[in-house]
Amino acid sequence: MDNRLRHLSGLRYFEAAARQQSYSKAAEELYVSQAAVSQKIRQLEESLGCKLFTRQGRNMMLTSQGTSLFSAVSRGFEHILSGLNTIQAEPLEGMLTVNTTPSFAARWLMPRLWKFTMSHPNIPIRVYATAESPEMKYGNIDIAIRQGYDTDLGNNLTKTLLYEEAVYPICSPELAESVQLTRPEQLLDCWLIHGVDTHSFTWEKWFQIAGVTMPKNNVQWMEVSTFDMGLNAVIAGHGACLGTLSLAGDFIERGLLVKPFDIGMPPGVRFTLFYSQTSPRIARAQAFIDWLHNEVRHFQAQSALV
Repeated sequence: MDNRLRHLSGLRYFEAAARQQSYSKAAEELYVSQAAVSQKIRQLEESLGCKLFTRQGRNMMLTSQGTSLFSAVSRGFEHILSGLNTIQAEPLEGMLTVNTTPSFAARWLMPRLWKFTMSHPNIPIRVYATAESPEMKYGNIDIAIRQGYDTDLGNNLTKTLLYEEAVYPICSPELAESVQLTRPEQLLDCWLIHGVDTHSFTWEKWFQIAGVTMPKNNVQWMEVSTFDMGLNAVIAGHGACLGTLSLAGDFIERGLLVKPFDIGMPPGVRFTLFYSQTSPRIARAQAFIDWLHNEVRHFQAQSALV
């Protein structure tokens, strides 16, 4: 056996540091000290006779040799994990961990999750709601549901469209009545609420579709970090926001919100599923994925009847 394989533990430290671009973050992931990571990588560099990292500010960046090694080591670890998952496949019953955005969790997933529990009482669901994308490769997340059109959680993951939907202006009935909303340009006199990190749909794009010129320097804005924060503000009468029927339709049905204009902005919002086909929990993950798609089809069928 090649004597260099005695550094397998060092390669594990190297892979984590290269992926995180940080010795300290690698140490947190591996539950060791930063000094331990630094020492392991130094020993690996001495054995290989080349530098693997250079420091740039706070980040540890790979050298050309380090980049080449990282590519090979990542592929090797993927093969190892795939083999381990094959012989350690878990049964259908058991915990499943799902990650998604706070707004999708609060407004779409949690109100429907009881249906999955009724059908699969032996698959408890652990839900993590985060604004940041999760670490799927070596983390404990089985399925991620993320919003956006350019979202990418890494290679070797299956990426499947859950649904995409047009967005509409939404406001409180009190605001619509007080302003006597009958024309899209009247919204320019209201507070316009939008997400800080929202890029796929904006008020400017919606006004363009509505045939209205939006004066960028003469608009009242309020920025929020999550869609449900925006909904709470709008329900209280503080302006209007752009939203989807899947996340705000129940509020409209209950009379807490109104959709003053039937001018949708396509494609608007997209939610995508991410999961690993080689996961040892693929059986229960697939059960949850099938349920998600069925729920989407059910909602879309109901919406078509309205």
